[in-house]
Amino acid sequence: MSSTLFRTKRVEQSLLDTEEPEHALKKSLSALDLTVFGVGVIIGTGIFVLTGTVAKNNAGPAVGLAFVTAAVACALAALCYAEFASTVPVAGSAYTFSYASLGELPAWIIGWDLVLEFALGTAVVAVGWSGYIQSLMANAGWELPAGLGSREGTGDFGFDILAAALVLLLTCVLVVGMKLSARITALVVVIKVTVVLTVIVAGAFFIDGDNYDPFVPKTQTVQAGSSLQAPLIQLMFGWAPSNYGVMGIFTAASVVFFAFIGFDVVATAAEETKNPQRDMPRGILGSLLICTTLYVAVSIVVTGMQHYTELSVDAPLADAFKATGHPWFAGFISFGAAVGLTTVCMILLLGQTRVFFAMSRDGLLPRFFSRVHPRFKTPHRPTILLGVLIAVLAGFTPLTELAALVNIGTLFAFVVVAVGVMVLRRTRPDLHRAFRTPWVPVIPLLSVCASLWLMINLPAETWVRFAIWMAAGFLVYFCYGHSHSRIARHEETTVGEVMKRPRRDER
Repeated sequence: MSSTLFRTKRVEQSLLDTEEPEHALKKSLSALDLTVFGVGVIIGTGIFVLTGTVAKNNAGPAVGLAFVTAAVACALAALCYAEFASTVPVAGSAYTFSYASLGELPAWIIGWDLVLEFALGTAVVAVGWSGYIQSLMANAGWELPAGLGSREGTGDFGFDILAAALVLLLTCVLVVGMKLSARITALVVVIKVTVVLTVIVAGAFFIDGDNYDPFVPKTQTVQAGSSLQAPLIQLMFGWAPSNYGVMGIFTAASVVFFAFIGFDVVATAAEETKNPQRDMPRGILGSLLICTTLYVAVSIVVTGMQHYTELSVDAPLADAFKATGHPWFAGFISFGAAVGLTTVCMILLLGQTRVFFAMSRDGLLPRFFSRVHPRFKTPHRPTILLGVLIAVLAGFTPLTELAALVNIGTLFAFVVVAVGVMVLRRTRPDLHRAFRTPWVPVIPLLSVCASLWLMINLPAETWVRFAIWMAAGFLVYFCYGHSHSRIARHEETTVGEVMKRPRRDER
């Protein structure tokens, strides 16, 4: 039994599966498309909201150092993702990488984890987008009928029709094709980056150097909440929670990490990339570098415009301009945030459908969902199913309390990918690696330690919810996936079968 739980899927087998006509995705993406996807999904709620939250509550003007700390943890993971994505250019990201290196059960666990991460991420962003749109509508004197607007934080029963409509619209876009998705993303990213650059350039003229004093505020011990609300590290080591100081920067880093979630989604599009060996590393690392630079610049500007103790938690960038007597910028920033969140939502939904598609193609989920559309060559069945489910989730469920699950899910994926790089280097040294993670095993081990550190800074209740979801995943695997796996049924694609089929350019 234990041997079948850790049976691996050969890299060559994964590549052969991508040639099956009914289960093959269309290759249409370039390095630029991947970079745009990465920037499109990374720059979102984090930069528009979290900057003020962590500056006021955790790090003070040193919030820029928190962004750098989180970026370093992401960069370590990105180097590991880049090697895997260029070596195994198959849909599924961390799930596929785990199947090739650690075995079927670890692959299932990470796939199940990614389904939760991307689903909640999509729903959370859709609800946030709805809030921005309703704010802009209110400025114009328009209001939605009672019960059809955002209920985030109100506890009222109703249906957030805007959040649900956004998810359904983006589902249609993803069904039609990746190239259309890339073009829409490119247009929105231009608008979003223009807004961010405007904040940086215009805000630089309103910086007051006195607002940076002190740059790293003195540590302040705060009263602990309930045991489940406290960070896991506090329960493990008995540390008293504190704000500011060096520990405040680390705490802030675990919070702003949410702002970086997304570069790993780029890896899910490896199978749809024209030259993944060259373009995947460029897309993953390039998008992370661009976004880190913008994040640090924005944090420096906004904490220089307004003292960190006076920053707004809900809309720090917009309110900082209001405080300096320039309210016009506030509306411009809100517009940019609303437009920008559409790409975040779409690319998270894209990532989830590709992971689901890969698991289905391997037989761990019903094979019905791994057949691509005959015309668009997209996994339309899981896209439609998940799109409808997430639309309902976003419409009915206030998700503030569950948003932290997105963080822990992503960090868990980072740990698995880093371990997988070390294992595959040892078990398959013969594989051609267009990009090689430097200093193995040092970089992967540092990635594991950084991810675990950020994980234990998350609330204990997040770990409880994560454990419940994982337990449900084990149940599904042992009831269905373990016995229906294509490897278990010896249904792998053979080289002979692929040779008999017409090539993609002949179909």
